[in-house]
Amino acid sequence: VQLQASGGGSVQPGGSLRLSCAASGTGFSLDAMGWYRQAPGKQRELVAGIAKDGSTNYEDFVKGRFTISRDNPKNAVYLQMNALKPEDSAVYYCNARARTGVGVYDYWGQGTLVTVSS
Repeated sequence: VQLQASGGGSVQPGGSLRLSCAASGTGFSLDAMGWYRQAPGKQRELVAGIAKDGSTNYEDFVKGRFTISRDNPKNAVYLQMNALKPEDSAVYYCNARARTGVGVYDYWGQGTLVTVSS
């Protein structure tokens, strides 16, 4: 299973970006998916998660500003980020838990950089 993230970039405070992540491969099904981020000098942290049934959870620092969604037939997860703040600047990673023929594993995308600056 490979995860390919895209959609990062530079934006001014108050702007918006939409991140996308698609899983590819054969012989797997996806359970929970999510987005994490890691700012320079900080640990990777959860931003938002979404279960296979579409139920979502958000960290307090993005509630009301970010929206996570998924497209199960496309094996994709998205993160709509609005009202971006400089402190949202980080490398964003998508994560997926996949059931394969040999077990359940967590997979990570390569990361996409988000920079919020005036």
